[in-house]
Amino acid sequence: QVQLVESGGGLVQAGGSLRLSCAASGRTFSSNAMGWFRQAPGKEREFVATISGSDYITSYSDSVKGRFTLSRDNAKNTVFLQMNSLKLEDSAVYYCAARLGTYLSIRPGDYTYWGQGTQVTVSS
Repeated sequence: QVQLVESGGGLVQAGGSLRLSCAASGRTFSSNAMGWFRQAPGKEREFVATISGSDYITSYSDSVKGRFTLSRDNAKNTVFLQMNSLKLEDSAVYYCAARLGTYLSIRPGDYTYWGQGTQVTVSS
């Protein structure tokens, strides 16, 4: 059974940092594109960042570009989202997702596996 388990969320002051982790089990995702999405109350799930499965190309939403960094450790079957200079508007539930394919995507519908999410709350 494939599982994606996010961790690292929590409460942080604006300007602070958090590092989210997504550990995969049940199969290896070293060649699969992975992504992070987030959903705030009353809003649709939105793309945050994605990394391809072959050459590890990354792509970020404009709202997090320059502040967030996505990386992966294939030996641990884990992806990381380093979030710096956090803003109030970054507060949301953050979801990790995995594609069956190699190429990155910003569309939630292209992802097959999803984690349960981890809450990130940024306070003033």
